[in-house]
Amino acid sequence: MRDHDHAPQSQHASLMARVAAGRDRNAYTALFDHFAPRINGFLQKQGMETGAAEDLTQEVMAVMWHKAHLFDPAKSSLATWLFRVARNRRIDGLRRDRSHLIDPHDPFFQPDPAEAPDTSLDGRQRDERVRLALASVPDEQMGLIRLAFFNGLTHSQIAERTGLPLGTVKSRIRLAFARLRRALETDPKVDADG
Repeated sequence: MRDHDHAPQSQHASLMARVAAGRDRNAYTALFDHFAPRINGFLQKQGMETGAAEDLTQEVMAVMWHKAHLFDPAKSSLATWLFRVARNRRIDGLRRDRSHLIDPHDPFFQPDPAEAPDTSLDGRQRDERVRLALASVPDEQMGLIRLAFFNGLTHSQIAERTGLPLGTVKSRIRLAFARLRRALETDPKVDADG
């Protein structure tokens, strides 16, 4: 190795030691200004898009700041260490990013066919009838229904939260469902099977 190649390496190692020992911002800035454009260029030459390469470069520079104490100049130059971090982060990102394996024509990603107008109208009418039936449930029962079905609480949790006896909670929920069932079964405009 030529002497002029060794000088920047020892200078970089010295600056990195200052970052590790005392969070020296000036030393970090000098290293950032030197290495960030080189790492960014390296990543773009490896085929990364500009934005992704910039993001990954920022990540590598953050590693340099937060993990400066892990750099050992006896094992490698700072350049080697940083480019290895960049390479490894890029590989990790490629492993995580499986989006290129997704088939956009997979039926899962296709929209559902448009609903026929008469089906949509029937659905809206049924929804309105169900809303009316729900409105007929007394507040003391409806509050318990909300806790059970919208908040996902068990009957025991509802009893704890409301201070009501467990038997009262169960009977009020049962009464509410009986009321809803009667209202919906007797309404000719609600197709209970649809």
